[in-house]
Amino acid sequence: MRDFAVDVGLPVLIAASPGLGTINHTLLSIEAVLAAGLSPVGVVITPWPAEPTELERSNRHTVAGLSGLEVSTLSVVLPDSLAEGGGSLPIETWLSEPVGRN
Repeated sequence: MRDFAVDVGLPVLIAASPGLGTINHTLLSIEAVLAAGLSPVGVVITPWPAEPTELERSNRHTVAGLSGLEVSTLSVVLPDSLAEGGGSLPIETWLSEPVGRN
């Protein structure tokens, strides 16, 4: 996927899971994106549970703090309502100005 993103030259949105291991996996993904000369614009943690655990909330906070990127969440949605769920994400922000690391 990184090579595809390089070919099309678009900013990259990283999808991450909310559970154990996501901090390492997400930060490594951000490093790979930056190493390719691409602009990461944010992270979406999905599926975000209706009642996130302390670990899941901590993962979101830690990824945001260490990466300097906006971290959004997307709850599990059925295929027929995926567009509605995605409508809650800050897509205009991601497409207008890539967010760099702090």
